[in-house]
Amino acid sequence: MVRIPEASLGSSDKKIPRVGFGTAEFPFGESAEVITESIVHAMKVGYRHFDTASVYKSEKFLGDGISEALRLGYINSRDQLFITSKLWCRDAHHDLVVPALKKTLM
Repeated sequence: MVRIPEASLGSSDKKIPRVGFGTAEFPFGESAEVITESIVHAMKVGYRHFDTASVYKSEKFLGDGISEALRLGYINSRDQLFITSKLWCRDAHHDLVVPALKKTLM
């Protein structure tokens, strides 16, 4: 397994990996199987921080990869992972923020 440098999270005992695995593939969302397999392999070699965004259309595939990594024993629980996402600019309006964030969390 690869040793990825970590940073402290303020007052928490948790540490976040300084390097995250990006889930964007262009054109966005076209290779579900490739994205999922890449995420599973990344967990196998030690990645625990994943970067996504709704615009990448990879959030579902990230979830699929997490499920598979759990099944294969590469991770023991979702608590071992850090998932960072972004609110896309078209959703940055007062009436769109909460629905966009809820969609990301599904």
